[in-house]
Amino acid sequence: MKIWTYILIAVFAFSALFLYFVPSIIAFKNRHPKRVLIFLLDLVLGVTVFGWIGALLWATEKTPAVGK
Repeated sequence: MKIWTYILIAVFAFSALFLYFVPSIIAFKNRHPKRVLIFLLDLVLGVTVFGWIGALLWATEKTPAVGK
């Protein structure tokens, strides 16, 4: 295999990993009070469409700001 094949595989893998954890990234960025639980839900059930969508909806839910 040529080096470009490995680079393409690495780019695809990192992109897929980033998309997989988008709900967790949103939860941590917004300082969601249940961000650790959202991360665990995303980690365990994110591979299913329903688990990923559930984590995304939970992460984007309007909650009162913590620590402000």
